[in-house]
Amino acid sequence: MFEFDQYLGFLAFLTILTIGFWLMILLLTFIVPYWVGGALKERYDEWRAAKKDS
Repeated sequence: MFEFDQYLGFLAFLTILTIGFWLMILLLTFIVPYWVGGALKERYDEWRAAKKDS
């Protein structure tokens, strides 16, 4: 069915696909919410400081 080099190419494709899948899961569940939450907290702290000064 497969030659050996085709088998290695298929395994490389599956490995890259799997790594990409888990990287997207990691980004969407941990990194992006942490980034957005930090940005919102920083904006809120700046808004509070500006409100306190005026």
